[in-house]
Amino acid sequence: MTRPGDALTEMVAEIGLVDHHCHGIVPTALDRQGFEALLCEADGPGPWHGTLFDTRVGFAVRRLCAPLLDLPVGVEPEKYLARRRALGADEVARRLLRSTGIAAFLVDTGHAADELTTPSELARLAGGSAREVVRLESVAEEVIGTTAPSGFADACRDRLAAAGDAVAFKSIAAYRVGLDLAPQCPTEVEIAASAARWTATLDPGVPVRSADETVTRFLIWTAVDLGVPIQFHTGYGDADADLANCDPLLLTPLLRATAGRGVPIMLLHTYPFHRNAGYLAQVFDHVFVDVGLAMQNVGGRGGQVLSELLELAPFGSVLFSTDGYGLPELFPISTTFFRRALGAVLATGIDDGSWSFGDAERIGHLIGADNARRAYRLGG
Repeated sequence: MTRPGDALTEMVAEIGLVDHHCHGIVPTALDRQGFEALLCEADGPGPWHGTLFDTRVGFAVRRLCAPLLDLPVGVEPEKYLARRRALGADEVARRLLRSTGIAAFLVDTGHAADELTTPSELARLAGGSAREVVRLESVAEEVIGTTAPSGFADACRDRLAAAGDAVAFKSIAAYRVGLDLAPQCPTEVEIAASAARWTATLDPGVPVRSADETVTRFLIWTAVDLGVPIQFHTGYGDADADLANCDPLLLTPLLRATAGRGVPIMLLHTYPFHRNAGYLAQVFDHVFVDVGLAMQNVGGRGGQVLSELLELAPFGSVLFSTDGYGLPELFPISTTFFRRALGAVLATGIDDGSWSFGDAERIGHLIGADNARRAYRLGG
């Protein structure tokens, strides 16, 4: 006889997940320094903290990923990396990605695209499907050096409109200008003036970087006019982000301004501001939220984080993501911790009488896949 808890665990394990925000993976072999540099948001192991295998995500590699490469649980890092090299990057990626049960990947191609797999390559390795997410700032960076400031706005509009296959746009305003954005779209005169100032600072020896608040708002409103979902990085990130400027509450004026436009706004990561994000998802019908990046980093605490998000967030607003980047290991780690967290939250609700098993099954599929399929118009 199948116990309710076993049936719930089996149900959660069988959800064909939609990873609504991830990146490509490095398609070549990595040494230990290169591997550790991709484990978490640190730049890499340093002289003070020691190895980044001594983190929750580092231990998760040794416990969760090692058996997928025919190694014992808890294998030492050097033996894990040696086995990784012996199998080859493609075989490692296939084993790890296909273990996740992710059916669809929405892939941000806006960072280090020439060093990572394309969406189609990721889909091939994973045995799933993939769609591209176009980063707004990357488009502006490509345009700024190729047109006069007076033509910058129209050139960006044309480029974004031509991204017809993109499933969504993404903004990294949190990294570049902060999320405390004025809610209105700038005027053509303001956009041209900002483009002129930016053009004047361009240096052939320095990477182009979009970090102007007016340009950022213009890009966001152009995406709104195109009617495509828009992702925003919020919360936890690497040292390039000032976390105080990444609280999604700062987006409140913009969320008010975009309400009723028919454009879903996706608040990515959100941790440690996930309760704030849950509030925003409750009061704005077009806001969707996740705690993707947190899952791989908080490990066994994922159930608490997801539960806190769901205190206020409507179940129809919550999405799954891995934010996997560089390492295929991050996909099964995020997926495992997410499924455990989701199962724990649903089981608690059954135990305390908040909902039935049937309700839990429906909620699980909403969060794991159906909300994303609806918001991104994926079908299926």
